[in-house]
Amino acid sequence: MEGLRQADIMVKIRLRRIGARHKPMYRVVVADSQSPRGGAFIEVIGNYNPLNDPETINIDEEKALSWLEKGAQPTETAYRLLVKTGVMDKFTAAHPTRKFKQAVQKTTQKKKKKSKSTTEVKT
Repeated sequence: MEGLRQADIMVKIRLRRIGARHKPMYRVVVADSQSPRGGAFIEVIGNYNPLNDPETINIDEEKALSWLEKGAQPTETAYRLLVKTGVMDKFTAAHPTRKFKQAVQKTTQKKKKKSKSTTEVKT
């Protein structure tokens, strides 16, 4: 691993696409940040099907909490799924000082943009 320091490599909680063309399904996996989307992963902690109405989210809470405690960083979409299933509420209750800067900043920026666009339409 030339050129990469140990600090540059981190573990992420992210989605891995499975399923046929035009019928996406995803596995929620823990993977090295350097591996590609469909590449190697460490562990499967759940799955996500966006085509069902309502969307189906199955996440093993114990596995997700243990990886978050070990320092795994969720991507923006994985963070949203963890919030919907209630895993992030349990994690923040146990660790109130831990923050996920990248995922939280992106989701709050989207909320601000949506609120600005709705206020502009109303005026």
